[in-house]
Amino acid sequence: FNCTGSYRIADINYHCVNRSGHGHQNFTKGLMNSCNPVFIEIGQRLGVEKFNKYFDAFGFNERTGIDVANESYPVVHNPEKMTKVDLASTSFGQTIRISPLQLITATCAIANGGNLMQPYLVKSIVDSDGNLVSETEPVVKRRVVSESTAKTVCSMMESVVESGTGKNAYIAGYRVAGKTATAEKLDTESNEDVYIASFVCFAPADDPKVAILVGV
Repeated sequence: FNCTGSYRIADINYHCVNRSGHGHQNFTKGLMNSCNPVFIEIGQRLGVEKFNKYFDAFGFNERTGIDVANESYPVVHNPEKMTKVDLASTSFGQTIRISPLQLITATCAIANGGNLMQPYLVKSIVDSDGNLVSETEPVVKRRVVSESTAKTVCSMMESVVESGTGKNAYIAGYRVAGKTATAEKLDTESNEDVYIASFVCFAPADDPKVAILVGV
């Protein structure tokens, strides 16, 4: 890829966080730099149909179905009416609204070797005597990507933490895989630009035990 600092689709010019551009970089570097032009280019190469195939597979078009009341519905583009501009903005996480639960569930699909799991809150229920009444077993909803692809993405996410935009999350002795994000809020009444900064990660990267999403 070649980042010149911006990417133009139709009459909209999308800027990279580095206005002077990152220059030539491979996909791993693009991820490490959180480079919008790289993600836009990938979206355009995939096209609306294939992009939405994976967008849907990772669970972004549906509620997770977790055992909590009033889970919100995502607000996303209609694939049948999606334009190249819609595709460009969605490719780097803008002009859509998904829940933190959806995001961390999708991230955990990478941690779980490509399997999207059914999230749940209650692990087990015991009675007053300590006897087990019920227990929730992990359920695989579907395979999103191959195990080898998940492993590749995991390695790339490690690079983000080792020397990319997520390097503040680096912890000596721990293998952490993560990704930073900056999303513009669409439903604010303020005249100023309002953003949500977030970081999603899991560790240890080679044998994940915990996933964390931090949003500010």
